[in-house]
Amino acid sequence: MKHAALTPLGVMVLALLREGDMHPYEMIRLLRLRRQDAIIKITNGTFYHTVGRLQRQGLIAEVGVDRDGNRPERTTYALTDAGPQALAAWVRTHLADADGTTGFRVALAEAHNLDRAEVADLIGIRRTALARELAEVQKRLTRAQALNILEQFAIESHRRRAMLRAEIEWTDSFLERLARPDYLWGVTDIPVEHQAGNLALRKAARA
Repeated sequence: MKHAALTPLGVMVLALLREGDMHPYEMIRLLRLRRQDAIIKITNGTFYHTVGRLQRQGLIAEVGVDRDGNRPERTTYALTDAGPQALAAWVRTHLADADGTTGFRVALAEAHNLDRAEVADLIGIRRTALARELAEVQKRLTRAQALNILEQFAIESHRRRAMLRAEIEWTDSFLERLARPDYLWGVTDIPVEHQAGNLALRKAARA
């Protein structure tokens, strides 16, 4: 089955449901408790629309309805077999993006859903693109200097050069950490004490 393109928020929903079945209220609370709303704006209306869209795409499905006291009924959702595949495909597509857009930021936040070796390959592709752009920016600045162009007319190139240098420095540091056997990666690498903390966070999100 061919699915419509996922949005960054849709990817976050799929990643949450990979951790376990949840209702939308719990998912919204959990994203905010983890401060992931700093990456992408989350409103209740947009979130419920996203959940409905994912269900129509066949990526998630209703698995139960709960009622707690006088609270409204809450529908619990789970991933279908197609959900994890769509999640992984989207992250693969955007993780090598050199533009640093919201798509890349969400892909990076959800990169732990891929094998570390694959993540290293994709981030390596991005690093090559960043280095290529840095070389082009440096070439423009060198030409501007040779022509005695005032810096004020090249200030954006100076800013971009600084940003690219910082991105490459961070990327190299991340790849070094990812290559270490003791660097925790993926759900299976999470120690019991961290799993307990994550469960506590989910409990708080359900309250």
